[in-house]
Amino acid sequence: MTMPSIDLNWLAILVAALSSFALGALWYGPLFKRTWCREAGIDLHALPAHPARIFATALLCSLFSALMFSVFLGPTASAADGFGAGFVVGVFFVAMSFGINYAFSQRSVMLWMIDSGYHVLQFCLYGLILGAWR
Repeated sequence: MTMPSIDLNWLAILVAALSSFALGALWYGPLFKRTWCREAGIDLHALPAHPARIFATALLCSLFSALMFSVFLGPTASAADGFGAGFVVGVFFVAMSFGINYAFSQRSVMLWMIDSGYHVLQFCLYGLILGAWR
Protein backbone atom coordinates (compact mmCIF):
# COMPACT_ATOMS: atom_id res chain seq x y z
CA MET A 1 0.00 0.00 0.00
CA THR A 2 1.43 3.38 -0.95
CA MET A 3 0.67 6.69 0.68
CA PRO A 4 -0.77 9.38 -1.56
CA SER A 5 1.42 12.41 -2.12
CA ILE A 6 0.31 15.44 -0.13
CA ASP A 7 1.36 18.85 -1.37
CA LEU A 8 1.46 21.21 1.61
CA ASN A 9 1.76 24.98 1.63
CA TRP A 10 4.13 25.36 4.58
CA LEU A 11 3.97 29.15 4.58
CA ALA A 12 0.17 29.08 4.76
CA ILE A 13 0.39 26.55 7.61
CA LEU A 14 2.81 28.80 9.50
CA VAL A 15 0.62 31.88 8.96
CA ALA A 16 -2.47 29.93 10.06
CA ALA A 17 -0.66 28.79 13.22
CA LEU A 18 0.53 32.32 13.97
CA SER A 19 -3.00 33.65 13.47
CA SER A 20 -3.83 31.81 16.71
CA PHE A 21 -1.53 34.20 18.55
CA ALA A 22 -3.14 37.30 17.03
CA LEU A 23 -6.59 35.95 17.88
CA GLY A 24 -5.45 34.94 21.37
CA ALA A 25 -3.99 38.39 22.04
CA LEU A 26 -7.41 39.91 21.37
CA TRP A 27 -9.56 37.13 22.84
CA TYR A 28 -7.65 36.63 26.09
CA GLY A 29 -6.62 40.29 26.21
CA PRO A 30 -9.08 43.15 25.88
CA LEU A 31 -12.12 41.01 25.05
CA PHE A 32 -12.23 38.44 27.86
CA LYS A 33 -9.12 38.77 30.07
CA ARG A 34 -10.86 39.76 33.29
CA THR A 35 -13.70 37.27 32.94
CA TRP A 36 -11.39 34.46 31.81
CA CYS A 37 -8.97 35.03 34.72
CA ARG A 38 -11.83 35.09 37.22
CA GLU A 39 -13.47 31.95 35.83
CA ALA A 40 -10.14 30.08 35.50
CA GLY A 41 -9.05 31.09 39.01
CA ILE A 42 -5.98 32.93 37.73
CA ASP A 43 -4.64 36.02 39.50
CA LEU A 44 -4.98 38.82 36.96
CA HIS A 45 -1.78 40.48 38.14
CA ALA A 46 0.44 37.41 38.61
CA LEU A 47 2.98 36.65 35.92
CA PRO A 48 3.06 33.06 34.63
CA ALA A 49 5.92 30.98 36.04
CA HIS A 50 7.36 29.92 32.67
CA PRO A 51 6.02 32.15 29.86
CA ALA A 52 8.57 30.93 27.28
CA ARG A 53 7.53 27.32 27.85
CA ILE A 54 3.85 28.25 27.67
CA PHE A 55 4.20 30.14 24.38
CA ALA A 56 6.50 27.49 22.86
CA THR A 57 3.97 24.79 23.71
CA ALA A 58 1.15 26.90 22.26
CA LEU A 59 3.12 27.48 19.06
CA LEU A 60 3.97 23.80 18.67
CA CYS A 61 0.34 22.78 19.23
CA SER A 62 -0.86 25.46 16.79
CA LEU A 63 1.62 24.28 14.15
CA PHE A 64 0.52 20.66 14.47
CA SER A 65 -3.18 21.52 14.44
CA ALA A 66 -2.79 23.83 11.41
CA LEU A 67 -0.72 21.16 9.63
CA MET A 68 -3.29 18.42 10.20
CA PHE A 69 -6.18 20.74 9.37
CA SER A 70 -4.45 21.48 6.04
CA VAL A 71 -4.25 17.74 5.35
CA PHE A 72 -7.90 17.38 6.42
CA LEU A 73 -9.01 20.16 4.04
CA GLY A 74 -7.18 18.69 1.09
CA PRO A 75 -5.79 20.50 -1.94
CA THR A 76 -9.02 21.83 -3.46
CA ALA A 77 -10.79 23.57 -0.56
CA SER A 78 -11.71 27.22 -1.07
CA ALA A 79 -11.66 29.91 1.61
CA ALA A 80 -15.41 29.39 2.12
CA ASP A 81 -14.96 25.60 2.33
CA GLY A 82 -12.14 26.06 4.82
CA PHE A 83 -14.10 28.49 6.97
CA GLY A 84 -17.11 26.14 7.03
CA ALA A 85 -14.98 23.11 7.85
CA GLY A 86 -13.24 25.12 10.57
CA PHE A 87 -16.59 26.04 12.08
CA VAL A 88 -17.77 22.42 12.08
CA VAL A 89 -14.51 21.11 13.57
CA GLY A 90 -14.39 23.96 16.10
CA VAL A 91 -17.96 23.54 17.32
CA PHE A 92 -18.64 19.83 17.01
CA PHE A 93 -15.22 18.37 17.79
CA VAL A 94 -13.27 20.87 19.88
CA ALA A 95 -16.00 22.73 21.79
CA MET A 96 -18.00 19.58 22.52
CA SER A 97 -14.85 17.79 23.74
CA PHE A 98 -14.09 20.75 25.98
CA GLY A 99 -17.69 20.59 27.21
CA ILE A 100 -17.24 17.02 28.40
CA ASN A 101 -13.99 17.85 30.23
CA TYR A 102 -15.35 21.06 31.71
CA ALA A 103 -18.50 19.29 32.96
CA PHE A 104 -16.51 16.59 34.75
CA SER A 105 -13.98 19.06 36.14
CA GLN A 106 -16.89 21.28 37.28
CA ARG A 107 -15.65 24.33 35.38
CA SER A 108 -18.10 27.12 34.67
CA VAL A 109 -20.18 27.39 31.52
CA MET A 110 -18.72 30.87 31.04
CA LEU A 111 -15.16 29.50 30.98
CA TRP A 112 -16.25 26.78 28.55
CA MET A 113 -17.82 29.38 26.27
CA ILE A 114 -14.74 31.63 26.32
CA ASP A 115 -12.25 28.83 25.69
CA SER A 116 -14.43 27.05 23.13
CA GLY A 117 -15.24 30.29 21.34
CA TYR A 118 -11.55 30.96 20.89
CA HIS A 119 -10.96 27.54 19.35
CA VAL A 120 -13.99 27.77 17.07
CA LEU A 121 -12.63 31.04 15.69
CA GLN A 122 -9.11 29.57 15.59
CA PHE A 123 -10.23 26.76 13.29
CA CYS A 124 -12.35 29.14 11.21
CA LEU A 125 -9.21 31.26 10.71
CA TYR A 126 -7.16 28.18 9.87
CA GLY A 127 -9.68 27.18 7.24
CA LEU A 128 -10.00 30.67 5.81
CA ILE A 129 -6.22 31.11 5.51
CA LEU A 130 -5.48 27.61 4.25
CA GLY A 131 -8.38 27.61 1.79
CA ALA A 132 -7.62 31.06 0.42
CA TRP A 133 -3.91 30.29 0.04
CA ARG A 134 -4.29 27.45 -2.51
